[in-house]
Amino acid sequence: MGENASFWESLIYAHPTCTTWKQEAEGSIYHLASIFFVVGFMGGSGFFGLLYVFSLLGLGFLCSSVWAWLDVCAADIFSWNFVLFAICFVQFVYVTYQVRSVAFDREFQELYSALFQPLGISLTVYRKIVLCCDAEVITLEKEHCYAMQGKTPIDKLSLLVSGRIRVTVDGEFLHYIFPLQFLDSPEWDSLRPTEEGIFQVTLTAETDCRYVAWRRKKLYLLFAKHRFISRLFSILIGSDIAEKLYALNDRVHVGQGFRYDIRLPNFYHVALPETPPVPPPQHPHRLQRGSPRRKPAAVTNCGSFLAP
Repeated sequence: MGENASFWESLIYAHPTCTTWKQEAEGSIYHLASIFFVVGFMGGSGFFGLLYVFSLLGLGFLCSSVWAWLDVCAADIFSWNFVLFAICFVQFVYVTYQVRSVAFDREFQELYSALFQPLGISLTVYRKIVLCCDAEVITLEKEHCYAMQGKTPIDKLSLLVSGRIRVTVDGEFLHYIFPLQFLDSPEWDSLRPTEEGIFQVTLTAETDCRYVAWRRKKLYLLFAKHRFISRLFSILIGSDIAEKLYALNDRVHVGQGFRYDIRLPNFYHVALPETPPVPPPQHPHRLQRGSPRRKPAAVTNCGSFLAP
């Protein structure tokens, strides 16, 4: 303990105390370096935040090196500041290369700005998602089918980028799919990763469409590696299914001028204006595991709850 105490005492008290202070201020280069340090440490996160921080800190260390070389004439101070400047420069070049490596085509950039950036998804995470679909946007011509009822296997998850898709079952219209909506979110949600299935609806392009498609197996491998991406897609798919539920809800009607509310099928109904009601289809659309595209089977019996 005595040796340790003497070590700390020598470390603290061995140096002479400052009895007199310099009256003149340091040169402008020293103060410029300090300004760079203060402003540099105000940088944010992300690629551009890192570029901001490393560029200003690098300039600060460079000014400190010049100050140590010209004013202080201290080789150790110059050496340390120059080494730190070199580290910041290397980091700046590395981050710049990463920013250039995550550049995307126009459609993928627009998709990021519209859907993923508002959720706080970084470009590095988005790059993994884009690479999983091979950075390819597929074209579907007008009146061509993306999927056919009872024939097309459920082997991918697709997101509409532009155009409009019409969803039908047995030739009867269900709802539309618009840009930034998944084409097959109910089918995706109806199957486990190890299960296989086929579409129970027909998806037809009403206009020329462009969409992005992820293969099931490849996307599940991405989910296994990155749990954050798995949770992200779970949220996006859940929100997309909810929108399709409300689209179906607007088309399901019962007698006596009432609309069936799919949220509370046994208790709650919304009155409609005096318009002819649209009868439910004769062949309700059914998917495995209670898919959200399914029409309620007991709609015609709900009028008993409304009888005066």
